[in-house]
Amino acid sequence: MTTKQSVGVTAAYAIVTCLFFAWGFITSLIDPLVAAVKGIFTLTDFQAQAAAFAFFAAYGVMSFPAAALLARLKPIPTILAALSMMIAGCLVMLAAANLAMFTLVLLGLFILASGITILQVAANPLAAALGDPRHSHLRLTLSQTFNSLGTFIGPLLGAHLFLAGIEVKEGAIVTKEVRASALAGIDSAYFWICGLIAALTLFFWLSRSVVAGAAAPLPTAGRRGIGSLVADAFSSRWAMFGGLAIFLYVGAEVAIGTQMALFLNSDAIWGHSDAAFGVPVLGYAMGSDGIPGVSLQEAGKAVAFYWGGAMVGRLIGSVLLTQVKAHHLLALFTAIAAAMCLYVFAVGGVTAGFVALSIGLFNSIMFPVIFTLTLERSTASAEATSGLLCTAIVGGAVLPLLVGLVSERSSYATAFIVPALCYATLCAFARAAARKPQQPRAEPAAIMLH
Repeated sequence: MTTKQSVGVTAAYAIVTCLFFAWGFITSLIDPLVAAVKGIFTLTDFQAQAAAFAFFAAYGVMSFPAAALLARLKPIPTILAALSMMIAGCLVMLAAANLAMFTLVLLGLFILASGITILQVAANPLAAALGDPRHSHLRLTLSQTFNSLGTFIGPLLGAHLFLAGIEVKEGAIVTKEVRASALAGIDSAYFWICGLIAALTLFFWLSRSVVAGAAAPLPTAGRRGIGSLVADAFSSRWAMFGGLAIFLYVGAEVAIGTQMALFLNSDAIWGHSDAAFGVPVLGYAMGSDGIPGVSLQEAGKAVAFYWGGAMVGRLIGSVLLTQVKAHHLLALFTAIAAAMCLYVFAVGGVTAGFVALSIGLFNSIMFPVIFTLTLERSTASAEATSGLLCTAIVGGAVLPLLVGLVSERSSYATAFIVPALCYATLCAFARAAARKPQQPRAEPAAIMLH
């Protein structure tokens, strides 16, 4: 590769990585939003998780259509279509906030997530393919680091805008003034997100020639319909195993994140404790209101450190993946995450709050490594495998509902047994990957993706 080509590929990779930041920021707003709608609309834990369900269900509905779109078009039109759909979702969210309608919130989240689904189907394999195939794990993990930067900022902003004065403990009353303030916060957040996405769309359109010049066009033979892609994906047992792994990983990560604020705010964890405020960076970010214990808004800000742990973990993981085989690192991280969930379940108390927040550190490399391990071993095409893996993100819709039911009938700490089982299964996936040889590819991945 010439110096000029190398610079072009690097620039294209940097542009695509900007997209990772945007969807990370938007996705992480779901965590404070679940806590907010529980108070605004007086919902149960299970009903509040409908917000997460509406968002992540889009992956189950839209991933294969997105893969078919990617197979027919170059990445640029696909990504521009995705960004346009995200703008439409934000506009529906603005209407939902102004009309105070929970059903419109669910519709807006579904449309917004549909755009993000298309974006991920196009951007994940593209980031992995832009450069030396030997470093695909590192590249995708590094892109996911910027995704994590977005997920760190999102809960801080969301808690500040959505959760001021909101309390959801038994007997708590949300006044009309507090409800109006929370709805105004939702309106403000999605107004600015709409503007951010519009600016990003313009930036990507202006940069289209840089990205287009970094890879060859998709061969005509690769242009297939949804049915063909689905059949291709399900013809590979490893693609299906990878799909199950993504389902469990995303389900566990989202279930922990969406209930984290409620978990930390509970009296059994930090509700009556000021211990978190004694931790320098964490305490400063939470911003004590002077009232003993951790309020829901303070707990919502602490959720940023769950996602921030993933950001730090991906930076560390990017370095470790240059020295340690991907499947070995995945096995280690999933085993530790399972053990941490079991600690929260079995021990509980104030220390369980710190342990739960730290799980994000070990979630860090799971998605990119599962994704690339599956692409390497799947006998299906890259676009079909990518479509199945992104469909499997629907786990983020299903498992939070299950965790919501468990927490309603027992406690937030008890509900951690569900993600513990998910991480244990992911450890088995990593061990299986160590025994499965990679599939030879007749064409470079970058060619198959365009």
